[in-house]
Amino acid sequence: MIFKDEVQIVTSSGKGGDGSASFRREKFVAEGGPDGGDGGDGGSVIFKVNPQLNTLAKFHNGQKFSALPGADGMGGLCYGKQGHDTILEVPPGTIVSEIDTEGNKKVIVDLSDGVNEYIVLKGGRGGKGNIHFKTAVKQSPQYAQKGALGTSKELLLELKLIAHIGLAGFPNAGKSSIVSCLTNARPKVADYPFTTLIPNLGMMIPEYYGDGLIVADIPGLIEGAAEGRGLGIEFLKHIERTKLLLFVLDITENPEEKFIILQKELASYSQRLFKRSYVVCFNKIDLMPEILEEIQEFMDRLKKDNIPVFITSAGTGEGLAVLKNDLFTLWNALPKDQEELDAYKESQTKDFDDFTIGLDL
Repeated sequence: MIFKDEVQIVTSSGKGGDGSASFRREKFVAEGGPDGGDGGDGGSVIFKVNPQLNTLAKFHNGQKFSALPGADGMGGLCYGKQGHDTILEVPPGTIVSEIDTEGNKKVIVDLSDGVNEYIVLKGGRGGKGNIHFKTAVKQSPQYAQKGALGTSKELLLELKLIAHIGLAGFPNAGKSSIVSCLTNARPKVADYPFTTLIPNLGMMIPEYYGDGLIVADIPGLIEGAAEGRGLGIEFLKHIERTKLLLFVLDITENPEEKFIILQKELASYSQRLFKRSYVVCFNKIDLMPEILEEIQEFMDRLKKDNIPVFITSAGTGEGLAVLKNDLFTLWNALPKDQEELDAYKESQTKDFDDFTIGLDL
């Protein structure tokens, strides 16, 4: 399926049905009086989360979605039928925003964190029939209420995938291979850069009983990504919601330099993402085991800053069991309350300039 994470659509709610201005006229019934029924309410436009979806591919730019109008009321106190709602199913993590006439956007709802359904456009209210307007001094009202008009909005749908752990790294660093080993995901794996063209999600299941963790792999970053180079910058928003980042470094390609570039690109994209709690994984150790001595000082500096370090090989499976178990441990140790988590991040991280002191660029 084509991956799509942003689309602009037009939605309209249904008009309310008009009330009826009728009178009861039956043989042998004197002064029957008003008996006009109410009009039905117009249909609403509702967004509903479908956990089985992970793309907005079924929507197209400029596509129009309209709810049905309510039926008019009729005589004999017959009430009009309510218009059918239009229910739009979207993936978890979809942000619905209104686009005004000047092109500015205003967030209406973020369909995450337990928000599974939301009425974005409510249908017009049905008009009241003339039965409601009968009084002691006005026994035969000749009028009824019109139904309220529906509303129309231009909406922007943005998808930010919901995952617990996000992977970041250069192209061909082995992120997809690690995801395929740790989770049930089966991303494309090949020995050339930019194999991953869209984000991949996988569920990492614990060895013993417990909840699994969703791991997100995005296309590789390159230097200058924050200025638009490469693919990864387009998809960094998909790891913005994660609470833990896993930096995957190819141990054969100057991992210290690559790590600093990754940190710089994250800082340029979002300070909040840059300050996310993270761990570092040195991958492909099977290809150059002797490199460990050369980067030992770099790893020691990371450990001194309380940054967990892992040595792995996705090709042979070395170190992956330890990585998986420790990721569960690290995740469970993170504060779950958002305010506590923000405070924790502030206490555990440094500014970019402070962090890079002593590291060779």
